[in-house]
Amino acid sequence: MAGETSMIRVAIIGTGRMGQIYAAAVSKHQDATIGAIVSRNKDNASALCHQFGGIPFDDVRSAVSSGNLDAVIICSPTRYHSEHIEVCCDLAIPVLCEKPVDISVDKVRTAEKHINRSGIPFMVGFNRRFDPQISELKAHINRGVLGKLRMLLLTSRDPSPPPLDYLKLSGGYFCDSTIHDIDLSCWITGEKPISVTAVGSSFGSKEIADIGDKDTAMTILKMPSGILVHINNSRECAYGFDQRIEAFGDKGMVQTTNQTETELISSNANSYCRSSILKHFFLERYQQSFVIQVDNFIQSLNNNAPTPTTIKDGLDALLIAQACQKSSEVNRWVSLKYD
Repeated sequence: MAGETSMIRVAIIGTGRMGQIYAAAVSKHQDATIGAIVSRNKDNASALCHQFGGIPFDDVRSAVSSGNLDAVIICSPTRYHSEHIEVCCDLAIPVLCEKPVDISVDKVRTAEKHINRSGIPFMVGFNRRFDPQISELKAHINRGVLGKLRMLLLTSRDPSPPPLDYLKLSGGYFCDSTIHDIDLSCWITGEKPISVTAVGSSFGSKEIADIGDKDTAMTILKMPSGILVHINNSRECAYGFDQRIEAFGDKGMVQTTNQTETELISSNANSYCRSSILKHFFLERYQQSFVIQVDNFIQSLNNNAPTPTTIKDGLDALLIAQACQKSSEVNRWVSLKYD
């Protein structure tokens, strides 16, 4: 494909909210089209095909082996990711896989072996790397605007918890949610932590505590250079989806800000303030990042270029997330080693 632009035919595996997001992004891309949509419930696949195009399937292998595809986006439930990756490797089809690749380190390592053996392009869906605000923050750091980076602080608070059935299979707060901030921390700093410490609490639903999960967490990552990263998370936030990052160096500081539904500012004799609430959740706040992420995937295929994220990024983020989980259980710092 190098040197020329081809129309990439993409299969979407999964018809939940992530499948819908990716189907919309692919359908709007000038160099891509929906070739197939796969769901165990074929009616769901048919409904999404009616909206975005493509052929509905209820079996992944049948779809991927149909001869009508150039790439696959995996956004099925996490427990099926490794199985679907193996099918794509068997049939030499490039993959963009939603995070996490799996909540089992062994399964991710097995997937890594399949990917390396097959040689397929493989990208992990850490979409927040592609958010324009966050990309600009990293660019400031890379240009030396802040001097030597000393601290990175990330706030990520959801408006409300996901359903309990989802939480039971999510792998816990650190593997499900904090993992986004962990990946951003490694990407922004260009380093992986040598040790972590984390604590968590359950303030909200008793059901969340009963399954051994948390709804509030604080994490500190120590990088090899000495950079300290602080991550604070909550599954419940009364004022909306709170997403902020601050980078602090010896020559200055840069921040990303929350995004609101409108940019209106209200002024009168008594106040001067924004007159809009925060964007509700990740679908609204990070919509553009998914579009840019898909564009990066498509362009990497058309240009025969490396994907911006790899299976190694997914594995490292999971190892760090599990170390955070362990730290919260044993109440001490946990050291990390990487393959």
